[in-house]
Amino acid sequence: MNIPKLSAKEAEVLRLLIAHGEMYGLEMVQRSTVLKRGTVYVTLSRMGDKGYVESRLEGVSPGDGPPRRLYEATGLGVRAYRAMEHAARIFSGGEVAWGS
Repeated sequence: MNIPKLSAKEAEVLRLLIAHGEMYGLEMVQRSTVLKRGTVYVTLSRMGDKGYVESRLEGVSPGDGPPRRLYEATGLGVRAYRAMEHAARIFSGGEVAWGS
C-alpha cells in the first residue's frame, strides 16, 4: 500500500483549503506562517502533479486585469491530509505537530 507523505508546506496548503475552500495562492500566504510568497506556487504545482489540488482561472470582466488562479483540495488531497493527520496523532500521543 502507498501511504501518502506530505511536507509541512503541503500539509499547510491542504489544511487551509479544507478549512476555507477555494483560495488564491497569495491568500494562502497571508493566512499562513509556514507558506512564503516565493515557494507557494512551486508547492501548489507539485501538489497538482500529485493530484492533491486542482485549480481554475477565475472569471474576470474586461479591464479587471489578468485572471487569478483559484485552488481547491481534491478528494485525494483531503484523504492524504486526513491520513497524515491521523498518523501524526497516533505517533505523537494525540497532538498533531507538522514539520517538527
